[in-house]
Amino acid sequence: MWWLITLAAAGFQTSRTAKQHRLRSLLSVSGAGFVRYVYGAPIALTAVAVAALSGARLPSIAGGFWPKIACAGLAQIVATVFLIRAFDARDYAIGTVFSKTEVVQVSVFSLVFLGERLTWIGYMAVGVCLGGIVLLVTKGKRISRDMFRDRAALYGLIAGGLFGLAAVGIRGASKELTGGSSPVKAIISLAVMNSIQTLLHGSYLIWKEPGQARLALVHWRSSAIVGVLSVCGSACWALAFVLQNAARVRTFGQVELLFTFGVSHFWLKERHVRAEYLATGLVLAGVVGVMVAG
Repeated sequence: MWWLITLAAAGFQTSRTAKQHRLRSLLSVSGAGFVRYVYGAPIALTAVAVAALSGARLPSIAGGFWPKIACAGLAQIVATVFLIRAFDARDYAIGTVFSKTEVVQVSVFSLVFLGERLTWIGYMAVGVCLGGIVLLVTKGKRISRDMFRDRAALYGLIAGGLFGLAAVGIRGASKELTGGSSPVKAIISLAVMNSIQTLLHGSYLIWKEPGQARLALVHWRSSAIVGVLSVCGSACWALAFVLQNAARVRTFGQVELLFTFGVSHFWLKERHVRAEYLATGLVLAGVVGVMVAG
């Protein structure tokens, strides 16, 4: 049933980012990102408490867990802010497409910093993805210097890179947990990370945008949904990874882009030209190519 759980994870993630985009009418960019953690942390902590009370074996935590999960949490905070900025600069669907280059960026980081080479098919897939990005920026028009000033592309690509670094940090932190089942390790990592994110991002808001921290609580009906969807999505991804290998789950999980364009068209009433759909297909092909054969 891993594919059904992956579908659910992609659905929760799509809904969460769409709700965050809608929250921009009530909150600032940073405030809209904050609600993911402040309402998600209590749910994740409750899940850990339920697991402990039900007799589940809890893992032991090595010292290296804390800096790794904190760095992953910080990367995810900044990535979420840039993703929402990408939505504002262009629209929800296109901002999401740019962020989906996360997988390709991680493969390039691995080549540059770790010397981990791609296969020739992987390099071809990277080229296809880059072609899709160029087409997406230019909307099928002639390439010019203006494409290098496209804020949606810049913010979306930064978000994708930071999400990739966050994923690496979370994986590294989970390896510092010994004993216990994979789902319990995942929910503990999520609970700790969300708690750290609430403290870090909350402190920033109180310092720089004190009104936003209050508004995030005032508009709790709209904001809490983001936290619930975030935790549900993370739990489904973790369970899918337990049931099936990560490559298959992440590949099938790209169905999220289909959900994204469905939400964009029918709920947010965003409209796109043919070149943007073609570009999205190229980006998706490149991402899947890197994951499957890279």
